[in-house]
Amino acid sequence: MTDTTDDIDKEVEADQAAMKELLVGLKEEHRRIDVEIKALEEMGVVDVLKIRRMKKIKLSIKDQISYLENQLTPDIIA
Repeated sequence: MTDTTDDIDKEVEADQAAMKELLVGLKEEHRRIDVEIKALEEMGVVDVLKIRRMKKIKLSIKDQISYLENQLTPDIIA
């Protein structure tokens, strides 16, 4: 391997590590919002708009999680 190839490999590994770290944070945030939504619903909070916004944010985070997981999973040729 040349130095250039080693540098590229190191960059790829660093990028993957950063994506994994971001993925962990997004999953934690997704769980936190889910718990908060459930708590509001159980308390009988009638702020429907707040709950709806939180659900949209949760869905957006879920989309980001799916995207990152797809980026980190190698393609399998069928």
